[in-house]
Amino acid sequence: MEISSTPVEGRTDRVHRFAGRALAVLDSIETAPAWAMTPAEQAETLTELARVRARLTELEWRVLAAADRNEIGAKDGSTGTAAWLARRTRENRTRANGELRGAMALDRAVFDPTRAAFAAGALTEDQVWVIIRAIEDLPADEVTDDQRRVAQDHLIGLAREHDAKTLRLLARRLFEVLAPDEADKREAEALEREERRALQKTRFAMRDNGDGTHSGSFKIPSLQAGMLLKALQAFAAPRRNDPSAWVDADGRKVPYATQLGHAFCDLVEHLPVDKLPRAGGKAASVVITMALDQLRRGVGAAGLDTGGTISPGEARRMACNAGIVPAVLGGRSEVLDLGRTARLASRAQVTAADLRDRGCVAESCDRPPAWTEKHHLVPWSEGGETNIDDLASLCPFHHRLAHDDRYDMHRMTNGQMRFHRRT
Repeated sequence: MEISSTPVEGRTDRVHRFAGRALAVLDSIETAPAWAMTPAEQAETLTELARVRARLTELEWRVLAAADRNEIGAKDGSTGTAAWLARRTRENRTRANGELRGAMALDRAVFDPTRAAFAAGALTEDQVWVIIRAIEDLPADEVTDDQRRVAQDHLIGLAREHDAKTLRLLARRLFEVLAPDEADKREAEALEREERRALQKTRFAMRDNGDGTHSGSFKIPSLQAGMLLKALQAFAAPRRNDPSAWVDADGRKVPYATQLGHAFCDLVEHLPVDKLPRAGGKAASVVITMALDQLRRGVGAAGLDTGGTISPGEARRMACNAGIVPAVLGGRSEVLDLGRTARLASRAQVTAADLRDRGCVAESCDRPPAWTEKHHLVPWSEGGETNIDDLASLCPFHHRLAHDDRYDMHRMTNGQMRFHRRT
């Protein structure tokens, strides 16, 4: 961080002088041993430093709001105050934007109660954000500034006993203070707005790490998050598991996050796939392919229809799982040729086609098996048969092209389908 070289004695403004003196005092205790304090001194110091941090943050925001009014970033061509702050302090741009937003909020007269409590060290930064958002969420056309101050006083009082997480829940009941008769209605409306926003923000992403693991991130509404957590806790419950399972090879306790990770794997393995939505005529089942001899001898690798591989031991372990369909080559077969007896492919045919095609067979298409439909190469209406060799896996887009008179489709030597638009 860049620090002004102006000596403290040369500073005329009180806040400017304080910043210089604070740095000088910190320099003087830079190597002071924290272990030299008694436990009581450490406890009191930590509590006091938390208040110092809050008061310094309020002061920083106060200066930041004034700097923004003075367009401090304009001198060196910054796009704005947050951009200038991020560059000069090497702070993350997102955080710098957040700090500026907080500073501008507390700079408004309506937030004087919150700013004063923050300046006194009576609120943490997280609590301040809860109050800002709760007050800003109040309907502008129905709540006066005086009522907003009353609401802040109420939340500041609650903040003396509750952390930011609990305070956020209590803030939903603000109308019990402002308009008791409408509190339930307002809370319901606020929850509905929150749930709509949560659905808009919901996402899931997963990537292959290339080392036998996948990583990902997700954001889901609180209801489903609670359901997921309870399910994982049930799988990870000590009463359900052998205590030795939560101790590693060195005798150390497995971290709780790892325990929940194992529980998540258990949950996925026990999903009732026969109850899940069917895609392309098949359940959401992973198909394992392996030669029977390999499975018995425990050598080689088992292939997955998702493109991965697993060991023979893992294949044997999963053989009885409802979410796994063992397609052991050389084992007992199912009828895959139905001729004209049925128009739609059977489950066995769908599974076999997925193993063969590995997804949409259109040239350059990467849609996975779960997204495909089974196409009759010779149309059923023209006497085509529902036999495995006469079926091709196509995604909905290419399946429509296959039935579009404007396109020609022919099978290449590698089994893929090439489409060509007629001139």
